[in-house]
Amino acid sequence: MCPGLRAEQYNRTQEEVRVSEKDQAFNVLFLCTGNSARSILSEAILNKRGQGQFRAFSAGSHPAGRVNPYAVELLQTRGFSTDGLRSKSWDEFAAPAAPRLDFVFTVCDNAAGEVCPLWPGQPIAAHWGTPDPAAVEGADEQKRMAFDDAFRVLDRRISLFLSLPIRSLGQQGLHERLSEIGRL
Repeated sequence: MCPGLRAEQYNRTQEEVRVSEKDQAFNVLFLCTGNSARSILSEAILNKRGQGQFRAFSAGSHPAGRVNPYAVELLQTRGFSTDGLRSKSWDEFAAPAAPRLDFVFTVCDNAAGEVCPLWPGQPIAAHWGTPDPAAVEGADEQKRMAFDDAFRVLDRRISLFLSLPIRSLGQQGLHERLSEIGRL
């Protein structure tokens, strides 16, 4: 969670945690500083695995302006769509016309420590810090392995998230479970 926000800005009653209907998915935003690797991987994973129940987005506080080519390569190799993936500012999701967010996950420690904008819908937030594969230096194979490691961690966390009984946990229970997932 972006600690710059007061806890009450994230606190929602059970009634405020939307019940997903047939035509209404939960909106999830993944945040990272550059929005070029971890948050992009998360967006692609959740959009594929949570199809119909979740709509995933990603953004960054200081977007790199391009998606990391190793992220694109990994996603395509694993059969994930890369259509529409782009590095973008989190300001897009704080605008009045932005989708109402139900969940916000920071996937890098830098973004977790920044003061985030106010998100429409007062989403439930958690920190899922993941080592930055884009920071790995060395041969191409080392970089690919780092991206593969990040993908595995994020895929596991997203799978656990998808298995949660969101409608019955309540705000506090849901926040606790999401925080636990971030420590795995």
